[in-house]
Amino acid sequence: MNCDIGAYGNSIIKTPHIDELSRQGVLFENAHNQYPLCGPSRASFMTGMYTDQTKMTRNNMYIRNSIPDAITMGQRFRQQGYQSIRIGKIFHYDNPSAIGTSGTDDPHSWDQTVNPYGRDKIEEYKINTLSPRRYGGTLSWLAASGADEEYTDGIVASEAIEYLDQFSKNGQPFFLAVGFYRPHTPFVAPQKYFDQYERSSIAIPISTDEYLKSIPPPAAKSIRAKKNQLHLEEDLAKEIKEAYYASISFIDAQVGRILNKLKESGLLENTIVVFTSDHGYHLGEHGHWQKQTLFENATRVPLIISIPSNESFSARSNSPVELIDIYPTIMDLANIDVPNHVVGKSLKPIIDNQTSDIRESALTRWRNGYSIKTKRYRLTSWGENGELGFELYDHQRDKQELINLASKVGYKGVVDSLKFVLQKRVADARLKPNGLGRQFEKVNELQKAPNLTYGDLHDSKGKRTYFKPMDE
Repeated sequence: MNCDIGAYGNSIIKTPHIDELSRQGVLFENAHNQYPLCGPSRASFMTGMYTDQTKMTRNNMYIRNSIPDAITMGQRFRQQGYQSIRIGKIFHYDNPSAIGTSGTDDPHSWDQTVNPYGRDKIEEYKINTLSPRRYGGTLSWLAASGADEEYTDGIVASEAIEYLDQFSKNGQPFFLAVGFYRPHTPFVAPQKYFDQYERSSIAIPISTDEYLKSIPPPAAKSIRAKKNQLHLEEDLAKEIKEAYYASISFIDAQVGRILNKLKESGLLENTIVVFTSDHGYHLGEHGHWQKQTLFENATRVPLIISIPSNESFSARSNSPVELIDIYPTIMDLANIDVPNHVVGKSLKPIIDNQTSDIRESALTRWRNGYSIKTKRYRLTSWGENGELGFELYDHQRDKQELINLASKVGYKGVVDSLKFVLQKRVADARLKPNGLGRQFEKVNELQKAPNLTYGDLHDSKGKRTYFKPMDE
């Protein structure tokens, strides 16, 4: 999920429940992930470490294969007598092929787990896609029939509500990690959420290949990697973006169900609520769809933290923060000691005073590139020490990051000072944290079999012999 949320200034999207949550806590306007890919990002924020420290830069990797002694966020709560429960996707899942399973989860993080499986999986054959029977890695979408509760994310919310009901009665301290699957592709939501949008009012950014000449080759490659998603016809692009928005509104409704239960049960008076995403998402910006870039669209994430309070509490912060800060923040708020290996920083000083800063920049890595975002600038370096080129964007004048200023004479002082900051930040992110224990490099990712769509038939060699038709 990117920051296309009402609380973040999107005037088209319908997200009343997330917007209401933002009015009950602190909204971080300048929050960034550490790696714009599901698995590595989740491993980072669940351990409070950078990917150079977790050694996880690919999906489908078991966290214990690279850092077996790390204490994850859920594990730390277990150590302190909390019931730690995962519902849905927290560590990596191949979405949608692994829905209903544990994916590459970490069993040491949880006392209990729930792997929901809904109508969206059973009727997967109905989904529109740019590549036949491929859904997770390419653009795919469906305006579906039926009620919210029939779908995987509706089941996620229902399961969370059941657990909250139990905890409201037994009084056990709990850490409930609720992982929704949307708006990850495929963008599937009941028809009523599509009906909230007027497709003609949805705008698609325009980007030409001429623009690529102004940025380093690795940056250009990152936004032209998925060939079948380039230069989409405008009507098709609007249909797909509408589906993305519908998926967000669908998730907003499920968030609302959970928040309502927290209020009704009285648990909200003693519960910290954190809402966030593993990475951002391009919707045609820079001519790109999906993730895996070092532009703001992919690095920036929503982050809202609501803490128990007797007063109305609505605040915003533009301080640069990172997803790895969530772990120490929750520990700080819950008065739990943080494991030594956690290198993230507590956001409590900002929660207490929104004019405070805990760092001057947020660091994100993608393959051989590193990027920092300050309150005003983004500097990106490609290759070791920038040998493959730099990008500089001035958000005061260019929030869309379309004008690369790295070689402009008037910005030389800015570039030189930020280069020094970035080099120091990268060097620190590569240090092995104290207390981490064993750390293994070049760990292989899980070998995968092809996705199977329910209803299709295959011969003994695995070749598909029958596609279940969409209208069946």
